[in-house]
This record gives sequence, C-alpha cells and structure tokens, in this order.
Amino acid sequence: MPVPTELKYAKTHEWVRVDGDIATIGITDHAQSELGDVVYLELPEAGRILAKDEIFGTVESVKAVSDLYSPVSGEVTETNTTLADATETVNQDAFGAAWMIKIRLSNPGELSSLLNGEAYAKLVDEAGH
Repeated sequence: MPVPTELKYAKTHEWVRVDGDIATIGITDHAQSELGDVVYLELPEAGRILAKDEIFGTVESVKAVSDLYSPVSGEVTETNTTLADATETVNQDAFGAAWMIKIRLSNPGELSSLLNGEAYAKLVDEAGH
C-alpha cells in the first residue's frame, strides 16, 4: 500500500497535509482497506475547535464503526461535504479527494509528534498488515 512521504501520520491512521497554517486531514489507505466499504461519515462543521487526539467524527463501514481522531489542535475551517453523498471516495482515493476536514493549526509544534511516512509504514508492517 502506498504511503506518501510528504504527509504526517497519527498512530490512529489519520494523515495530515500541511499548507501554511492549514492542516488537511483524512484517513490512510491502510485504514480504509481495513474498514472495507465506507457507507457513512459523520464529520464536524466549520467553526468547531478541536484538541489534539479529540474525536472529530466517525466512519461507518460494512464491517465496523470507527472514531476519527484529530492529530492536531485547531479550528475546523472546512469539511469535505461531498463525501456525504460519495462515501466510496474514501475507499477509492484516501490520500486525495477523500480528505475529511481542514484545520487552522493552533499549535504547529504538535506536528513534531506525528510519524513520517517511513515510520508509519513500519508501524503498519509491524502490526502484521
């Protein structure tokens, strides 16, 4: 499974792409493959303030319901509302069109606690996936 090296990763299988003070967040290709076909997403509205590691939503698949955790703190500036009617996008393009939320970082230093691509790939490999 591809692990883009330009992204940061949480151990809970969310990815982060940083552009200035905005972090775009989604779930990894590994996470979507473990979940199976995604059938429903619950995501926060713009304006919500999130703390690092706070649950920001849920993803429901044919196999399970899983919580989504914010890998960074900040204010939600945008939610990918197109996913509500096209949940299959999460399975088809986890690292691209299936981004879930954008957050204005309130503590950019938190990014240093996230994994780089190599460390995330190792985490997945060690978990036996």
